[in-house]
Amino acid sequence: MEALEELRKRRLSLGIPLGELARAVGRSDATVSRIERGQIRPSYDLVQRIDSYLATHEGVAAPHLRARDVFHTNLVTVDAGASLADAAQTMEKGGFSQLPVAEGGRVTGSVSEAGLLRAVARPNARRMHVRDVQEASYPQVDAECPADVLAGILTRYPAVLVTERGLLVGIVTKTDLIRGLRGTSLRRPGGPKSG
Repeated sequence: MEALEELRKRRLSLGIPLGELARAVGRSDATVSRIERGQIRPSYDLVQRIDSYLATHEGVAAPHLRARDVFHTNLVTVDAGASLADAAQTMEKGGFSQLPVAEGGRVTGSVSEAGLLRAVARPNARRMHVRDVQEASYPQVDAECPADVLAGILTRYPAVLVTERGLLVGIVTKTDLIRGLRGTSLRRPGGPKSG
């Protein structure tokens, strides 16, 4: 039988709200939540109903969805030599929670809201640049990468960079993948977001 935490990961990767799953299997939200957290042991029959519901959605939502189907081509980066204030302004203006960091035309890392907040608390923050506080770069996948692989990566990272023939062509965030899996339009007011 599948580990209960795997059922939760599958539900989240499909963008299915807890309440929707609970109604579908005839249980309360609280009961399904406790099952997912391992606080109660469900019957075999209930696990089978949950698995069946998720399998149905996996087959319908996106049987052949790939990174190329959900990535954004409008990839915004911040220069490694930019000041922290400039990076914060770029993130605020675009509504981004994180951005790839580029230097010399290639991605060298990432910067997040949390990273900037930690940095501005330092006494020398005004003299710091993005390269001084950048975090690890996002993983890169080919445009043909299947959605289930993307889902696994996005449980560990906030974004995935997409390449085609070795060239960086876009970015996928958790929100992008969830919208793609649910069949929701990826067009958003104000253009694409990296966060």
